[in-house]
Amino acid sequence: MKLPYSLALHPLSAAYAAGRLTPAQVMRDICAAIAARGDDHVWIHRLSLDELLAQVASAENRRASGAAALPLFGIPFAVKDSIDVAGHPTTAGCPAYSYVAERTAHVVQKLLDAGAILIGKCNLDQFATGLVGTRTPYGACANTFDARYISGGSSSGSAVAVASGLVSFALGTDTAGSGRVPAAFNNIVGLKPTPGMLSTDGVVPACRSLDCVSIFALTCSDARLVFEQVRGYDARDAYSRRDAGTVVGAGIGSHFRFGLPQQLEFFGDAAARDQFEHAVDRLRGLGGTPVEIDFAPFAETAGLLYQGPWVAERLAALGDFFNTHAEDMHPVTRGIIAGAQKYSAVDAFEAAYQLRALQQRCEGVWDAIDVLAVPTTATIYTLKEIAAAPLAHNTRLGYYTNFVNLLNLAAIAVPGGFRDDGLPAGISLIAPACSDLALAALGARFHAASGVPLGATGLPQPDVDLQSAAAAATDVTLAVVGAHLAGLPLNHQLTERGARLLGTATTAKAYRLYALPGTQPAKPGLVRVAAGEGAVIEMELWSLPVAAFGSFVAGIGAPLGIGTVTLDNGNEVKGFVCESYAVAGAQDISSYGGWRNFLARQA
Repeated sequence: MKLPYSLALHPLSAAYAAGRLTPAQVMRDICAAIAARGDDHVWIHRLSLDELLAQVASAENRRASGAAALPLFGIPFAVKDSIDVAGHPTTAGCPAYSYVAERTAHVVQKLLDAGAILIGKCNLDQFATGLVGTRTPYGACANTFDARYISGGSSSGSAVAVASGLVSFALGTDTAGSGRVPAAFNNIVGLKPTPGMLSTDGVVPACRSLDCVSIFALTCSDARLVFEQVRGYDARDAYSRRDAGTVVGAGIGSHFRFGLPQQLEFFGDAAARDQFEHAVDRLRGLGGTPVEIDFAPFAETAGLLYQGPWVAERLAALGDFFNTHAEDMHPVTRGIIAGAQKYSAVDAFEAAYQLRALQQRCEGVWDAIDVLAVPTTATIYTLKEIAAAPLAHNTRLGYYTNFVNLLNLAAIAVPGGFRDDGLPAGISLIAPACSDLALAALGARFHAASGVPLGATGLPQPDVDLQSAAAAATDVTLAVVGAHLAGLPLNHQLTERGARLLGTATTAKAYRLYALPGTQPAKPGLVRVAAGEGAVIEMELWSLPVAAFGSFVAGIGAPLGIGTVTLDNGNEVKGFVCESYAVAGAQDISSYGGWRNFLARQA
C-alpha cells in the first residue's frame, strides 16, 4: 500500500492549508501503510497511533495559541535508532546495548518544537558502522527498487522510510557516507552538512570528532528547509560551530566549474559508468564547465578512515560495553572495532600529521573549481555479494564518500536517474565548509533536470521545488524583534513575501529594547548602546528572498529601519534597529529579554 498523495513538504503543507488533508488523517494513513508492508525491517521502535495523535493535538494547540511558529506543522518524520528520544529506547542496532533515553536529542527537539510529528526510530548498521545496511540483528532493509540488492547503510531504515513514502524526511548520521550511500540506492536526497552545523548531542557516537547528523528527504528544498530549522550552535556538543545558526557560504552561480576526478573508478560496473556520464552531461547543460582534478589525495584521505587509527574512535565510543558484551555484537562490526586495539597513541599522531598534509593538498583544488561532482558510489551490490565479501565491498562503497568529513567538507547526494538494470544511481556534490545551502540549490536544479520521480513512490517532483531551491543562495537572513515575530500582527509582511523562519537567536550584550509609545500595532525599538551597557535580546531569524527584500524595507516607517545587528556569537545579520531619538521617555523593557516576553507580562 502506498499513500495516494505526496509527503514532500511543500505539497503536504499546501494540502493542510487548503483543508484537503489534516495531520490526524495523514497519521492514520501512514500507520495503515506501515501495517500493510508487514515486517519490512524498517523500524526498530514505532510510536502508536494514539501517541501520534497526541503529538498532532499538541501542535494544533500551540499553533492556535500563537505562542510559537510551527514551520513544520504536521510533517511526519523518522530518526535513526542511534538518536535519542526521551522516554523511548535507543538500541544503536544492538539489543544488549539498549537504554531508555532520558532526554531528547537537540536536533529532534528542534523538529518537535517546529510542529513535526515523530513516527518512529529506524533500523541501521549496528553502531552506525557500515555502508551496507545488512549488519543488524533486526533484519536487513531491502532496496526499494529490487529486493535482491542492499539498501545501503548505515542509515538504512531512515532512507527506506523516506523512499517508500512513509515519512516526509528522516534523520540519519554520516561519518563515512551513511547519509549519502542509502540515498543513492533508494533515489532520494541525502544532505551531509558541514561538520558542526547540526548538533550531535543525544546521538550515539561512531567517530565523535567526525560524526554528522544527516537529512534524508524527497527533494533538495525539503532537505534544505529541515537543515535550516535544526542547524545552530549547541553548547552541549563540543564540536558544534558557534556560527552554525547564521553562516551562509558563497553561492554557486548559473555558470560554475565542477571538478571531475581523473581517477574515476567503477570497479568494473559499466552501468554505473554510463549513468555517471549522463550526469556529467546534465551538469554541463545546467551551465557547468568540467575541470579534471587529481583525486589521489582525496582517495588517500578516504583510506585513513578505516585503515587508520580513526577506527579507535569507534572503540572509544563503546567504552566498557565492547569488553563485556563483544559476543552480543554483529560479528562483522565486532571485527572492525576489535581492529582498533592494534593502534597506539603514536599511530594516532602520525596519522593526524598525514591527514593535515592531505588536507593541504586538497585545499588547493578549490582554487580551480566551485564544486566537486562524483558518483555517490562506484557500484552497488546484492545481499549475497555483501555476505560473501562484507569488508572489501564496503570499502569500495566508500571510495567517493569516506574522505568528506576528514576534510571538513559539505556534501549532498542527489538522484541522477536510473541505470539500464532499473536501479537508481545518483551523484554527490561536494564543496568546502558552509556551502550547504549552495549545494542544495545546485542539487535542486540537477534533480529537476533528471525528471525522476520521488523516491520509490512513483509520484512526480513538485513544481515548486526548483523555484524554491534555486533562490537558496540569494536569500537574506533578517533579524526580527517585534511585531514581525511569528504569530504577531505584522508577520504576514514576511510570509507573504516567501520568508521562512530559520529559528531564534539573541543579540550581543550591546542593545536596549524599548516599548515605543503610540505605535499601532504596538512595536518595540532596538537601540545599540556601548559595549557592556546593554542586554541580551531574543529575536527570530528569517530567510527572506532577495527579490522581496527591497519591497519589505520600503514599507518600514520611521523611526524603525533595517541595519546591521550583532549576534551573541559575534556574527552580523541584517535586522530591525531604531533611531535613538524615538526612545526618549519610552519604557526600557530590556529586562524582559524580548518583545514576546514583554507582551506576555502585559496580558
